[in-house]
Amino acid sequence: MEISIQQELEQIRERGLYRKTHLIQGRQSAWVEMDGKKLLLLCSNNYLGLADHPALIEAAVNATTQFGVSSGASRLVSGTMELHERLEAAVARFKHTEAALLFNSGYAANTGIISALAGRGDIIFSDRLNHASIIDGALLSGARLVRYPHNDHNALARLLEKQRGSGRALIVTDGVFSMDGDIAPLRELVGLKAAHGALLMVDDAHGSGVLGEQGRGTAEMLGITEGVDVLMGTFGKALGSYGAYAAVSQELRELLLNRARSFIFSTSLPPSVLAASLAAIELVQSPEGANRREQLRRKSDLFRNSMRSAGFTLPDGATQIVPLVTGQADTTMRFSEMLLDEGVYVQGIRPPTVPAGACRLRFTLMATHGSDDLIWAAERIIAVGRRLGVI
Repeated sequence: MEISIQQELEQIRERGLYRKTHLIQGRQSAWVEMDGKKLLLLCSNNYLGLADHPALIEAAVNATTQFGVSSGASRLVSGTMELHERLEAAVARFKHTEAALLFNSGYAANTGIISALAGRGDIIFSDRLNHASIIDGALLSGARLVRYPHNDHNALARLLEKQRGSGRALIVTDGVFSMDGDIAPLRELVGLKAAHGALLMVDDAHGSGVLGEQGRGTAEMLGITEGVDVLMGTFGKALGSYGAYAAVSQELRELLLNRARSFIFSTSLPPSVLAASLAAIELVQSPEGANRREQLRRKSDLFRNSMRSAGFTLPDGATQIVPLVTGQADTTMRFSEMLLDEGVYVQGIRPPTVPAGACRLRFTLMATHGSDDLIWAAERIIAVGRRLGVI
């Protein structure tokens, strides 16, 4: 018997999986106003605090004045403007690759790149905790999808040996995993890629701008940039703007330009966004960018240590993503609601984003958080956790 839309919504509510938006008034800063209440924002991906940086705002305003508000078409029609090529050249220099190609979002990048690189007869090897956009890209491709245990390069080695085929093999992994904050074993994956003649793609959306001496990301931090075939990243997190990119060889850029459907069939990014992203790349590599990365590292360590010292069990990890696993959806959402009353804004993460029974509060730190504010927040999180029996 077919269920109605209303019945389907009721089932979502009964499972504790109902979602709704929360309206933030004003800018994306460390403190925000929501429903007339001032809250400490602890669930934003604005890791370096660049979303309201004066340099990005000025660049966006000037570009709008000079180039207008829209590109008017897709890149292959009439939507390639001066700023698109300037930003792609800047990304390639930043990532130390031959070339780069812009996409309209991280989701569009992953679905477009993966389905362009793999198809029927090919095999995609994907970490079990990869982002949903990677899985969707693999499913769209029509290739065989093989998921290996999280960060287990030994298991991947066995699967690569066992699943040999005549087609292309593509290994795909997050650089920094968005829900756990841990880092992929990229050195080992580069070795496996070379040994088995595979391609290696790294989604470094949560590492770009944050990790590495120059903020180039996980591959820079581990010293293996040249071993990665596709470095995918976004502008909408640490870089404070919007959009995504693939940093690749010139040959792979040409292939993606001709085969990535999410690139071919989308109106290209507008001038204001392109200019803000250019300003962000410059800022990330400046002394100010280095200082913000150091501030982010210190704030993340402070918050994580405060939580652990109170008795919370946190997964291993040393990035700006600090997950607190709470188990069931109802407990998680109750925790989030009680923290809102205390002045702390953090969202509960539930299936399908994480597996059933692994619901969590995903705390994300920003360079612009005050140390005193984080200690204040930790005290309230600890108090609520004790009331709910989570500690």
